[in-house]
Amino acid sequence: MRIDVITLFPEVFEPYITASILGRAQSAGVVSIHTHQLREFSSDPHCKVDDRPFGGGPGMVLSCQPVVDAVEAIEALDERTALRVLLTPQGRSFTQREAKSLSAHDRLLLICGHYEGYDERIVDILQPVELSVGDFVLTGGEIPALAVIDAVTRLLPGALGNADAAGDESFENPALEHPHYTRPREFRGHAVPDVLISGDHAKIAAWRASESQRRTAERRPDLLDPSAFSPRSTLPNLQNENETIGIYR
Repeated sequence: MRIDVITLFPEVFEPYITASILGRAQSAGVVSIHTHQLREFSSDPHCKVDDRPFGGGPGMVLSCQPVVDAVEAIEALDERTALRVLLTPQGRSFTQREAKSLSAHDRLLLICGHYEGYDERIVDILQPVELSVGDFVLTGGEIPALAVIDAVTRLLPGALGNADAAGDESFENPALEHPHYTRPREFRGHAVPDVLISGDHAKIAAWRASESQRRTAERRPDLLDPSAFSPRSTLPNLQNENETIGIYR
Protein backbone atom coordinates (compact mmCIF):
# COMPACT_ATOMS: atom_id res chain seq x y z
CA MET A 1 0.00 0.00 0.00
CA ARG A 2 1.03 3.59 -0.63
CA ILE A 3 -0.12 6.34 1.75
CA ASP A 4 0.28 10.01 0.86
CA VAL A 5 -0.33 12.74 3.43
CA ILE A 6 -0.98 16.40 2.64
CA THR A 7 -0.11 18.52 5.66
CA LEU A 8 1.23 21.87 6.81
CA PHE A 9 3.51 20.06 9.25
CA PRO A 10 5.25 17.09 7.59
CA GLU A 11 7.92 17.15 10.31
CA VAL A 12 5.31 15.88 12.77
CA PHE A 13 5.11 12.53 10.97
CA GLU A 14 8.73 11.51 10.49
CA PRO A 15 9.58 10.33 14.05
CA TYR A 16 6.44 8.22 14.32
CA ILE A 17 6.24 6.62 10.87
CA THR A 18 9.89 5.52 10.99
CA ALA A 19 9.60 3.82 14.40
CA SER A 20 8.24 0.50 15.65
CA ILE A 21 5.68 -1.34 13.50
CA LEU A 22 5.32 1.45 10.94
CA GLY A 23 9.06 1.67 10.43
CA ARG A 24 9.43 -2.09 10.06
CA ALA A 25 6.44 -2.28 7.72
CA GLN A 26 8.03 0.32 5.45
CA SER A 27 11.40 -1.44 5.52
CA ALA A 28 9.68 -4.70 4.58
CA GLY A 29 7.87 -3.06 1.67
CA VAL A 30 4.43 -3.61 3.19
CA VAL A 31 3.61 0.09 3.04
CA SER A 32 5.23 3.29 1.80
CA ILE A 33 4.31 6.56 3.51
CA HIS A 34 4.94 9.93 1.87
CA THR A 35 4.30 13.36 3.37
CA HIS A 36 3.78 16.49 1.28
CA GLN A 37 3.98 20.13 2.39
CA LEU A 38 0.73 21.84 1.35
CA ARG A 39 2.41 25.24 0.96
CA GLU A 40 4.47 23.92 -1.95
CA PHE A 41 1.28 23.75 -4.03
CA SER A 42 0.08 27.28 -3.29
CA SER A 43 -0.11 29.74 -6.19
CA ASP A 44 0.28 32.63 -3.76
CA PRO A 45 3.72 34.32 -3.91
CA HIS A 46 3.97 33.96 -0.13
CA CYS A 47 2.78 30.33 -0.17
CA LYS A 48 -0.40 31.29 1.65
CA VAL A 49 -2.94 28.48 1.96
CA ASP A 50 -5.77 30.15 3.94
CA ASP A 51 -7.99 33.22 3.86
CA ARG A 52 -10.74 34.97 5.81
CA PRO A 53 -14.21 33.38 5.63
CA PHE A 54 -16.94 34.98 3.53
CA GLY A 55 -19.71 36.24 5.80
CA GLY A 56 -17.27 37.12 8.56
CA GLY A 57 -16.35 35.29 11.71
CA PRO A 58 -13.18 34.40 13.61
CA GLY A 59 -10.20 32.50 12.26
CA MET A 60 -9.07 31.55 8.79
CA VAL A 61 -10.32 28.98 6.29
CA LEU A 62 -8.23 26.52 4.26
CA SER A 63 -8.40 27.60 0.60
CA CYS A 64 -9.48 25.49 -2.38
CA GLN A 65 -6.59 26.08 -4.76
CA PRO A 66 -3.64 24.63 -2.85
CA VAL A 67 -5.57 21.60 -1.61
CA VAL A 68 -7.14 20.66 -4.93
CA ASP A 69 -3.92 21.25 -6.86
CA ALA A 70 -1.95 19.25 -4.29
CA VAL A 71 -4.30 16.28 -4.55
CA GLU A 72 -4.17 16.24 -8.35
CA ALA A 73 -0.38 16.60 -8.48
CA ILE A 74 0.27 13.93 -5.84
CA GLU A 75 -2.15 11.46 -7.39
CA ALA A 76 -0.14 11.70 -10.61
CA LEU A 77 2.96 10.36 -8.81
CA ASP A 78 1.60 6.81 -8.82
CA GLU A 79 -0.62 4.94 -11.27
CA ARG A 80 -2.68 3.37 -8.49
CA THR A 81 -6.00 5.08 -7.79
CA ALA A 82 -5.96 6.83 -4.43
CA LEU A 83 -8.86 6.84 -2.01
CA ARG A 84 -9.08 10.43 -0.81
CA VAL A 85 -9.60 10.86 2.94
CA LEU A 86 -10.19 14.21 4.64
CA LEU A 87 -9.50 14.26 8.38
CA THR A 88 -12.13 16.56 9.84
CA PRO A 89 -14.18 16.76 13.05
CA GLN A 90 -17.26 16.81 10.83
CA GLY A 91 -16.57 13.36 9.36
CA ARG A 92 -18.02 10.04 10.39
CA SER A 93 -16.35 8.26 13.29
CA PHE A 94 -13.16 6.37 12.50
CA THR A 95 -13.56 2.85 13.84
CA GLN A 96 -11.87 -0.51 13.42
CA ARG A 97 -14.44 -1.29 10.74
CA GLU A 98 -13.37 1.85 8.86
CA ALA A 99 -9.73 0.84 9.26
CA LYS A 100 -10.46 -2.54 7.70
CA SER A 101 -12.27 -0.90 4.82
CA LEU A 102 -9.35 1.45 4.15
CA SER A 103 -6.83 -1.40 4.36
CA ALA A 104 -8.47 -3.03 1.33
CA HIS A 105 -7.29 -0.18 -0.93
CA ASP A 106 -3.93 -0.07 -2.71
CA ARG A 107 -3.45 3.62 -2.03
CA LEU A 108 -4.71 6.26 0.40
CA LEU A 109 -4.37 10.03 0.17
CA LEU A 110 -4.92 11.72 3.55
CA ILE A 111 -5.69 15.44 3.75
CA CYS A 112 -5.07 17.09 7.12
CA GLY A 113 -7.56 19.80 7.99
CA HIS A 114 -6.42 22.94 9.79
CA TYR A 115 -7.42 26.44 10.88
CA GLU A 116 -11.09 27.28 11.48
CA GLY A 117 -12.14 24.85 8.78
CA TYR A 118 -11.90 24.35 5.03
CA ASP A 119 -13.61 25.79 1.99
CA GLU A 120 -16.59 23.51 1.34
CA ARG A 121 -15.72 23.40 -2.37
CA ILE A 122 -12.75 21.19 -1.46
CA VAL A 123 -15.27 18.49 -0.56
CA ASP A 124 -17.52 19.31 -3.51
CA ILE A 125 -14.66 18.90 -5.99
CA LEU A 126 -12.59 16.10 -4.45
CA GLN A 127 -15.44 14.02 -2.95
CA PRO A 128 -13.23 12.55 -0.20
CA VAL A 129 -14.21 10.18 2.56
CA GLU A 130 -14.53 12.41 5.65
CA LEU A 131 -13.36 10.87 8.93
CA SER A 132 -13.19 12.05 12.53
CA VAL A 133 -11.26 10.42 15.38
CA GLY A 134 -13.55 11.82 18.07
CA ASP A 135 -15.67 14.63 19.42
CA PHE A 136 -12.90 16.86 20.73
CA VAL A 137 -10.90 19.85 19.52
CA LEU A 138 -7.40 19.39 18.08
CA THR A 139 -4.90 21.78 16.54
CA GLY A 140 -5.02 20.03 13.17
CA GLY A 141 -5.51 16.80 11.29
CA GLU A 142 -2.00 15.48 11.82
CA ILE A 143 -2.74 13.38 14.91
CA PRO A 144 -5.90 11.92 13.32
CA ALA A 145 -3.90 11.12 10.17
CA LEU A 146 -1.29 9.28 12.24
CA ALA A 147 -4.06 7.33 13.96
CA VAL A 148 -5.47 6.26 10.59
CA ILE A 149 -2.03 5.32 9.24
CA ASP A 150 -1.24 3.25 12.32
CA ALA A 151 -4.60 1.45 12.48
CA VAL A 152 -4.62 0.67 8.75
CA THR A 153 -0.98 -0.45 8.50
CA ARG A 154 -1.42 -2.96 11.33
CA LEU A 155 -4.05 -4.72 9.21
CA LEU A 156 -1.84 -5.14 6.14
CA PRO A 157 -0.42 -8.63 5.52
CA GLY A 158 3.14 -8.82 6.82
CA ALA A 159 2.95 -5.71 9.03
CA LEU A 160 2.82 -7.62 12.31
CA GLY A 161 5.19 -10.35 13.39
CA ASN A 162 2.28 -12.59 14.41
CA ALA A 163 -0.17 -12.99 11.55
CA ASP A 164 -3.02 -13.55 14.02
CA ALA A 165 -2.23 -10.58 16.26
CA ALA A 166 -4.42 -8.04 14.48
CA GLY A 167 -7.47 -10.25 14.80
CA ASP A 168 -7.10 -10.72 18.55
CA GLU A 169 -7.33 -7.12 19.75
CA SER A 170 -9.97 -4.82 21.16
CA PHE A 171 -12.85 -3.88 18.82
CA GLU A 172 -12.26 -6.92 16.64
CA ASN A 173 -14.87 -9.22 18.23
CA PRO A 174 -16.57 -6.64 18.81
CA ALA A 175 -15.53 -6.28 22.45
CA LEU A 176 -12.68 -4.97 24.51
CA GLU A 177 -9.76 -7.29 24.96
CA HIS A 178 -9.39 -9.40 28.10
CA PRO A 179 -6.76 -8.48 30.77
CA HIS A 180 -3.15 -9.55 30.20
CA TYR A 181 -0.49 -10.66 32.68
CA THR A 182 3.20 -11.52 32.53
CA ARG A 183 5.99 -12.30 35.01
CA PRO A 184 6.37 -12.01 37.95
CA ARG A 185 3.41 -14.11 39.16
CA GLU A 186 2.96 -11.75 42.12
CA PHE A 187 3.75 -8.06 42.41
CA ARG A 188 3.02 -5.94 45.49
CA GLY A 189 0.33 -8.30 46.67
CA HIS A 190 -1.35 -8.63 43.27
CA ALA A 191 -1.22 -12.15 41.85
CA VAL A 192 -1.84 -13.51 38.37
CA PRO A 193 -5.23 -15.30 38.20
CA ASP A 194 -4.74 -19.01 38.89
CA VAL A 195 -6.55 -20.04 35.72
CA LEU A 196 -3.82 -18.48 33.54
CA ILE A 197 -1.15 -20.72 35.05
CA SER A 198 -3.32 -23.82 35.18
CA GLY A 199 -2.29 -25.14 31.78
CA ASP A 200 -5.97 -25.82 30.98
CA HIS A 201 -6.39 -24.08 27.64
CA ALA A 202 -10.16 -24.55 27.54
CA LYS A 203 -10.56 -22.88 30.92
CA ILE A 204 -8.17 -20.11 29.92
CA ALA A 205 -10.17 -19.44 26.76
CA ALA A 206 -13.42 -19.38 28.74
CA TRP A 207 -11.91 -17.00 31.33
CA ARG A 208 -10.66 -14.65 28.64
CA ALA A 209 -14.05 -14.60 26.90
CA SER A 210 -15.81 -13.93 30.20
CA GLU A 211 -13.39 -11.16 31.17
CA SER A 212 -13.73 -9.59 27.73
CA GLN A 213 -17.51 -9.43 28.11
CA ARG A 214 -17.29 -8.13 31.69
CA ARG A 215 -14.82 -5.41 30.81
CA THR A 216 -16.82 -4.35 27.77
CA ALA A 217 -20.06 -4.20 29.80
CA GLU A 218 -18.35 -2.00 32.40
CA ARG A 219 -16.40 0.32 30.14
CA ARG A 220 -18.05 0.29 26.70
CA PRO A 221 -21.60 -1.07 26.95
CA ASP A 222 -22.35 0.59 23.61
CA LEU A 223 -20.26 -2.11 21.92
CA LEU A 224 -22.57 -4.79 23.29
CA ASP A 225 -25.78 -2.89 22.53
CA PRO A 226 -25.18 -0.18 19.92
CA SER A 227 -28.85 0.92 19.99
CA ALA A 228 -28.45 2.05 23.61
CA PHE A 229 -25.73 4.54 22.81
CA SER A 230 -25.29 7.35 20.29
CA PRO A 231 -21.66 8.56 20.15
CA ARG A 232 -22.72 12.01 18.95
CA SER A 233 -25.86 12.38 21.05
CA THR A 234 -24.00 14.25 23.79
CA LEU A 235 -21.23 16.70 22.98
CA PRO A 236 -18.49 17.51 25.51
CA ASN A 237 -18.65 20.66 27.62
CA LEU A 238 -16.15 22.91 25.90
CA GLN A 239 -14.49 25.78 27.75
CA ASN A 240 -15.07 28.32 25.01
CA GLU A 241 -18.28 28.70 23.06
CA ASN A 242 -16.22 29.19 19.89
CA GLU A 243 -14.55 25.78 20.34
CA THR A 244 -17.13 23.82 18.43
CA ILE A 245 -16.72 20.24 17.26
CA GLY A 246 -16.40 21.39 13.64
CA ILE A 247 -12.98 23.04 13.81
CA TYR A 248 -9.30 22.37 14.40
CA ARG A 249 -7.30 24.97 16.27
